[in-house]
Amino acid sequence: MSGKNINLTLKVWRQKGPKDQGAFAEYQAKNVSEDASFLEMLDAVNEELVAKGDEPIAFDHDCREGICGTCGFVIDGEAHGPMKSTTVCQLHMRNFNDGAVLTIEPFRAKAFPMIKDLMVDRSALDRIISSGGYISANTGNAVDANAILVPKADADEAMSSATCIGCGACVAACKNASAALFTSAKISHMALLPQGQVERKERAMRMVGAMDAEGFGACTTTGACEAACPKEIQLTNISRMNREFFVANVTKREKHKDGGAG
Repeated sequence: MSGKNINLTLKVWRQKGPKDQGAFAEYQAKNVSEDASFLEMLDAVNEELVAKGDEPIAFDHDCREGICGTCGFVIDGEAHGPMKSTTVCQLHMRNFNDGAVLTIEPFRAKAFPMIKDLMVDRSALDRIISSGGYISANTGNAVDANAILVPKADADEAMSSATCIGCGACVAACKNASAALFTSAKISHMALLPQGQVERKERAMRMVGAMDAEGFGACTTTGACEAACPKEIQLTNISRMNREFFVANVTKREKHKDGGAG
């Protein structure tokens, strides 16, 4: 059974490019189905803008199934909007009241340069992942599933960390624009599995170093990142990242003191 239609007023951030002056513009979203997703609502608004010869609102999107991490902007001050554990592409209009006024703006962080309107450059997150490098693993014929034993608790934690989709909501929600939750999830994923042990220490140092080099802020553990994460990545990952980084640094200093390599 289909839902009713609602009308909304949208205050959308418009900015032609990174060097242009941005400002909010007001649009009317009329007769929006409650069954529509937030991005489908924006699609309808853009169709009307194009029909009038106006520039459509630019926003990132891809799979629209909440798994790719491409979409993302701030709705009424909340990354991905008001619903917990929900990406903006999976946010449905039934969660908004008829006649509501919604303010829509991009993720704002120094490390996320503006591209256009609601689009920002989040490639800094990709560079953090790339800095982690590869794992050392034997290749060849497929081995039995239980050839490498992994404790269930470790496997569960690793898989929970691996659910991070790299959308950047944690950065947008943090008052310091920290990427600690994202980076820690990527570090935790491989630190918990036997396949990631060979490069474990080097990975932690490289990824934390890359995070700092990209200009993300420091973590003060307010928990805003965990609250905004659509995949419910937990703060315990940040604690693990700090331990991994500390151990890696101590090991490196000990090697240098003993005259070893590394």
